[in-house]
Amino acid sequence: MQLSSFSRKRALKLGQRGFTLLEVLVAISIFSVVSLASFTIFDTVLRGEESSKSRSERQNELQRAFLLMERDFTQIAKRSMRINGEAPNKSFIQTADESFLADEQAIAFVRNGWTNPGLLLPRSDMQNVAYRLEDETLQRLHYNFVDAVVGQEPRIRPLVKNVTSLAFEFYDGSKWQKKWSGQALPQGIAIEIDTEDFGLIRRQFLVAGDPVADKKSKT
Repeated sequence: MQLSSFSRKRALKLGQRGFTLLEVLVAISIFSVVSLASFTIFDTVLRGEESSKSRSERQNELQRAFLLMERDFTQIAKRSMRINGEAPNKSFIQTADESFLADEQAIAFVRNGWTNPGLLLPRSDMQNVAYRLEDETLQRLHYNFVDAVVGQEPRIRPLVKNVTSLAFEFYDGSKWQKKWSGQALPQGIAIEIDTEDFGLIRRQFLVAGDPVADKKSKT
């Protein structure tokens, strides 16, 4: 059955009919809304991932620093230190020494247990260690030799950034003290760092110090 010429023209016009301007604008609007929503979700997820990664790295930084401090503080030796060939200090723990430390927000001591298998390296297994705050960064310093020679500079290792203050306290067996002096070791050392993101953080470490009873018996 063949279509008439009028029917063929009518079918051709219907087949060539496109979208109206209103339909195109509505489709673009819907696509824009969906795209904006998708981008917002993607951006939120991406920012959340970056924030979580940054926070995780920050926590790992703090954890590594405190593990290193624990290793140092728990192995403090009853040995005074000598800097630049000078006479040895009288106390085992130094909290201010211009030749080694930047200011009073610092601590220095000698520790045991510096790994040296078979004494292969030309040094002892004791290490001269210091912690200080410099340019809002908690640093660990040490010399190659327990008694630093004249002109030798300490090796500096940055530990924690964005630190606004650093403080230490010492436990004598009955109470905590801000200062420590004398030829004895405390039974505990606390470190407080004030950070810009986590605020004040305090950690306490046990030290093989002198019991209170022994101190009294000596006096």
